Amino acid sequence: MKNYSIKVNAAKLNESGLSVEAGWITIYQVHPTSREYIGAHYEYLPIGVGIPADSYSDEPELPPLGLALRRTNDGLRWEHVPDYRGQTVYSKETRQTQVVTLIGALPDNVALSEPATVFDVWDGNAWMTDKEAQQQALVLEVKKELATRLSAANTQISTLSDAVTLGIATGEEITQLAEWQTYRVLLNRIDVNKVSDINWPDVP
Repeated sequence: MKNYSIKVNAAKLNESGLSVEAGWITIYQVHPTSREYIGAHYEYLPIGVGIPADSYSDEPELPPLGLALRRTNDGLRWEHVPDYRGQTVYSKETRQTQVVTLIGALPDNVALSEPATVFDVWDGNAWMTDKEAQQQALVLEVKKELATRLSAANTQISTLSDAVTLGIATGEEITQLAEWQTYRVLLNRIDVNKVSDINWPDVP
């Protein structure tokens, strides 16, 4: 007569991790490089056989939202670590962006907070705008704009002045010359250091 059983034979492991009783065991696998938890499945172990590489028999505790589950470097226990994957971080030196692809704490040279301007610098705790650098950049832009406008004015004045000097200027050209000369005078009165107060004169 045969004895039937409705129970699944469970494998038993010794201190060395080898099966001393053949049967099934639930194993918890991790990624071989990142050691992040991948999933669980049943594995049949004959006597004298251990569980597969990168697998463990102790059940992990699932992490809360925002944390990832992985095995410690020494393989002795499970741990919860920060999970910033998919989030954008900013280099504290260059402000360059990158998307986080790995689990674990962020490197010291990046920040989660976004700099407000291209002139922001990391002060050790937060982004701070370098007002002096920002002002210098604005002044440089004003100088470039002023140089462009003066060049255009000089070209017009030179051409119109030739007509006046030669005595062949029309009444309209004489009026235009005066307008361009006035425009150039107003341009030369602009203080490039007072960026916020600049009102560009209308082009004739």
